[in-house]
Amino acid sequence: MNQESGFKRRIYEIVKKIPRGSFLTYKEVAKLAGRPRAWRAVGNILNKNDNPEIPCHRVIRSDGKIGGYNKGFKKKIAILKKEGIIVKTSKILNPLNCGAIARSKASGL
Repeated sequence: MNQESGFKRRIYEIVKKIPRGSFLTYKEVAKLAGRPRAWRAVGNILNKNDNPEIPCHRVIRSDGKIGGYNKGFKKKIAILKKEGIIVKTSKILNPLNCGAIARSKASGL
């Protein structure tokens, strides 16, 4: 397995552990995957993912904005709201509690 596919697999493992109603930032996922400066790579990898078992919608930008999603921006907002995350004008309004829960789950890898 090459280094890039190992990184991709690690990203998917981390994102799969983000609980419903929680999220991580692209930077947090990159750090947990062992490449803290590779947050753009995380975004690119997740944007190309078609596997519904990987909840890519639970990864957001570090400024609290929603970020991209391969099924569309509006769909990502709708899914996050359905999971109980408060979103207003494309920004997460309850970032502290949701991020902390996800970090504790994902860091257990």
